Amino acid sequence: MPNYAFILRPKNAPVLILLPTDLIAEELKRFELVFKEAVKGQAPVLNRILQYIVKRKGKQLRPMFVLLSAKLSGGINESSYRAASLVELLHTATLVHDDVVDDSLERRGFFSVYALWKAKATVLIGDYLLAKGLLVSLDNKDYRILHILSDAVRKMSEGELLQIEKARSLNIREDIYFEIIRNKTASLLASACAAGAWSAQNSEEITEKMRLFGEKTGMAFQIKDDLFDYASENIGKPTGNDIKEKKLTLPLIYTLNKVDGPTRRKIIYIVKNQNQDKEKVNWVIQKVNEAGGILYATEKMNAYKQEALDILHEFPDSETRQGMENMVLYVTDRKY
Repeated sequence: MPNYAFILRPKNAPVLILLPTDLIAEELKRFELVFKEAVKGQAPVLNRILQYIVKRKGKQLRPMFVLLSAKLSGGINESSYRAASLVELLHTATLVHDDVVDDSLERRGFFSVYALWKAKATVLIGDYLLAKGLLVSLDNKDYRILHILSDAVRKMSEGELLQIEKARSLNIREDIYFEIIRNKTASLLASACAAGAWSAQNSEEITEKMRLFGEKTGMAFQIKDDLFDYASENIGKPTGNDIKEKKLTLPLIYTLNKVDGPTRRKIIYIVKNQNQDKEKVNWVIQKVNEAGGILYATEKMNAYKQEALDILHEFPDSETRQGMENMVLYVTDRKY
């Protein structure tokens, strides 16, 4: 059964976005089996925690990107399933570790592993998932795919550390912001697409093309996340969560570069010292809207989306290509 998501456009016209699960329905079932086998452990407590994690997985967008990239590039095979499992293992490991780093007690509307099993067990679970991911590739001699994904983990760590460093001063240039999200967010999606392409054809040219497609899509994905923090008729109720966590997002960076000195200093003071005051946070959100930060970020997101679609159009028209295009549209039009 196809997976549909209704999106409201600015004119409130409902647009049907199709996640192409129907194109790879059997392949996703096969992936689930490979993934569940990959995460199995020996200790009872380990399997209890892993079962809790597996039952609360998200939409599995990254494994879908792996499998669709493989299908577009030549065809899905056993190496593709292992690549998808590796991506999901690494992604899950980073989320588990992130909950410790961010002191987060919730993940996707449920208690996080960190909330239930505390820091020591959570860090060890993350390490375990990373190790299992490495073994999935090493045991099957998928060395190129392992290299592609290991590079993503390195970039994700570098991006996170750079963000921590820059967040202290709340003084960040736009080019640094793009470097952070390229490493922290886009690199895993880029590597997922590259790994899928390599598994299908072992072509460096096609692998690089799909890596770049994934990077563009990942950049758009992160900017969309930034936009959730602010009010917009086609985004929904603003959360202000990034402001509360002192994160410098693209709409805020643009605003800080546009407003006058006193307003800039006030915004920085609120983000640093009054970020739990709902009234103050709402004032910042209002200033971001007034300065055009939402419009600017939306334009940047749409530019990355178009660049991703342009890369796809270098491939012959097919159901798989259309499915990939719908994945890109889902990333930028999602409601959460």
